[in-house]
Amino acid sequence: MSRIFTTLITVFFMLENVPLIKTASVAQEAGPSGVESDSGSVVCPPGIYDMAPEGCLPLGPSETLTQIAATGIPYPILPLPDYTPLAALNYIPYQYFRVTDAGAPLYGSLEDAANNQPENQLAPGLLYVSYVGIETDRNGSSYYSLRTGELIGREGTRISVPTFQGLAFSSQPQHAFGWVLEEASPRTGPGLNSPETGKPLYRYTVVEIFDTQEASNLTWNLIGSNEWVDSRQVARVDPHTTAPEGVTGSRWIEVNLNEQTVSVYDHNQLVFATLVSTGVDPFWTRPGIFQIYEKKPTETMSGATTADRSDYYYLEDVPWTMYFDEARALHGAYWHNGFGYARSHGCVNLSVGDAHWLYNWANVGDTVYVYDPSGKTPIDPSVYGAGAP
Repeated sequence: MSRIFTTLITVFFMLENVPLIKTASVAQEAGPSGVESDSGSVVCPPGIYDMAPEGCLPLGPSETLTQIAATGIPYPILPLPDYTPLAALNYIPYQYFRVTDAGAPLYGSLEDAANNQPENQLAPGLLYVSYVGIETDRNGSSYYSLRTGELIGREGTRISVPTFQGLAFSSQPQHAFGWVLEEASPRTGPGLNSPETGKPLYRYTVVEIFDTQEASNLTWNLIGSNEWVDSRQVARVDPHTTAPEGVTGSRWIEVNLNEQTVSVYDHNQLVFATLVSTGVDPFWTRPGIFQIYEKKPTETMSGATTADRSDYYYLEDVPWTMYFDEARALHGAYWHNGFGYARSHGCVNLSVGDAHWLYNWANVGDTVYVYDPSGKTPIDPSVYGAGAP
């Protein structure tokens, strides 16, 4: 029985091989037209073919790969050479409390607090303090003990520090990339008339960008096969290999005001990139070429920019501060998680972990290149004050 079965298998394979031999010879005669003869032709090995090759037909997997390549997507798609910096960079030895906007009295001791005899007063505004513990007076009222040594009532909100972190790179990325800013659904083609894919993208998702096209009076980014997103939904980074005009040397920090991103270059290679928040109208972050002139591991920032001081702010223990343009600085911002959108009074806000990474990397004297490729940010120096957080 086994011998009969073996004989049948042998005959089957012999019959199967006959058309293959004939197909190969026919394919040689078919030439580069890519048109399959009635008797069949050999399909090319999987690959990308700009023109139909001699001796085989670029069909099946090759056809798919060639179509994908025509859209600008390479094959194989290599992942970004990125890695997430250490999570420990998010750690800071401070606890923060947001005081009510109406302000609050500050007491020098528990006895003063019990007697309602403040020695100082926080004016109304955006108020954040750094505390080390909780104390209770003889009346049973509790207070936060501040790092300044003062006491403040607990009317307000304890906050958690945002832990978003950007990307570090082991080698130069070959394509543009970016972060999704809000939940979005890609479309199958550029333009509002193209149907949605139904595949959701969430805030802070990292995508590669392979092509850009204009449609429906909008700019669209290709982030995958038949996946297009409105460019306004992604904060984009375009890696460079040479320094911007006016920047000398191969080491600089690049602030893109239009995309709300920071890119860090060392030896002309992108080594770090992240989302930031820069100045809002009319407190823009000033475009130009600057140098870091002072670094401070922590800083208390306070002040107002309007005559009536209606925008007064008081921010204790702002971490990892790097001043580069008067009072404008790169620094950690523990009071919001709006990275990717402008919202400061001129400073460049980073997450605490990203500011820590940059603080470790940067030296006094390093170049900070601030620019707006959209041209919307004023360049007239007369419209700029000293800046603020």
